[in-house]
Amino acid sequence: MKKLKVIISGGGTGGHIFPALSIANELKAKVPEADILFVGAIGKMEMERVPTAGYPIVGLPVIGLPRKLSFKLFKFVWMLNKSMLRARRIVRDFKPDVAIGVGGFASGPVLKAASKAGVTTFLQEQNSYAGKTNKWLAKRVKKICVAYPNMERYFPKEKLVLTGNPVRQNLLSQVDKKEAYRFFGLDEGKPVVLVLGGSLGARTLNESILANLDLLDKEGVQVIWQSGKIYHNAILERFDGKLRKNIHLYEFLSNMDMAYRAADLVISRAGAGTISEICLLGKPSVLVPSPNVAEDHQTKNAMALVENEAALMVRDNEAVKKLFTSATELLKDKSRLEHLAANSLKMAKPNATVDIVNVILKELEK
Repeated sequence: MKKLKVIISGGGTGGHIFPALSIANELKAKVPEADILFVGAIGKMEMERVPTAGYPIVGLPVIGLPRKLSFKLFKFVWMLNKSMLRARRIVRDFKPDVAIGVGGFASGPVLKAASKAGVTTFLQEQNSYAGKTNKWLAKRVKKICVAYPNMERYFPKEKLVLTGNPVRQNLLSQVDKKEAYRFFGLDEGKPVVLVLGGSLGARTLNESILANLDLLDKEGVQVIWQSGKIYHNAILERFDGKLRKNIHLYEFLSNMDMAYRAADLVISRAGAGTISEICLLGKPSVLVPSPNVAEDHQTKNAMALVENEAALMVRDNEAVKKLFTSATELLKDKSRLEHLAANSLKMAKPNATVDIVNVILKELEK
């Protein structure tokens, strides 16, 4: 068999990049001689993270579709046309056997160019609500690997494979809870909340903590807080360099296995990747969907858990007042915490990455 050549396209956020890297790593494990090229969007996170993980990446100048009618629309069309031309050139020069789109700005031009060139193409849809680009690409691809049931609302039923979302496998390390407490300098006698706003941060979650510091003190709740790159320095200034003893603040958490292990409750945005991690590890959670995402897909992600009694949801505009009141009440109700944890674990798809790669290799064998 000739050398397998693979393009993986997409990114923009950690929620798209981590699954893409998981798929690449699994492909390499199954087909060690595979030649894998990533295609991302210039200026986005993947241009830094993918080379760090050991894979080559090329960038397209593609940008997001503006929500309001303005001169930015002309820029979008101009950049999209430039990206289409560049994507065709990448496909022509690299000659892939397969192209995989994981969501994000770059995957549209790349998968369109690849399918037009007769390359076998796949989609990995992470959310419970399909975005415009993936709906538009659906008719061109061979299979669509999805994380939630009932996705035939958006895609042709015969192309769907329910695999779940790839997650970082290092999360499954057998970390002892006491070790995790020591790592973060936590008091074993007090409950721990892990607050995740994504790698860039979430203003609402940060403001909710700052508005409820006295409540957290009073209830004896410890917080492992990922503030995010955008907000970290401003938050440090608010504390004037003197953090409260129960607040453990980080710009970015690299030891996520430790953080999840220490947490009695996770508070998070409702990005598909984080939800998959919460389910895989069977953690109770309170989800605060971001209102700043396409077609409000995070609310739909969160509702998929809420409807299965696997999480609670607080709306973004109510979070400052309600989030930590709900969280502290929940921490006192051990049976409800256990109920949410058990139901989240039932929704997990621990073999997602292996299943996705098997779908791809099976189709290529045909």
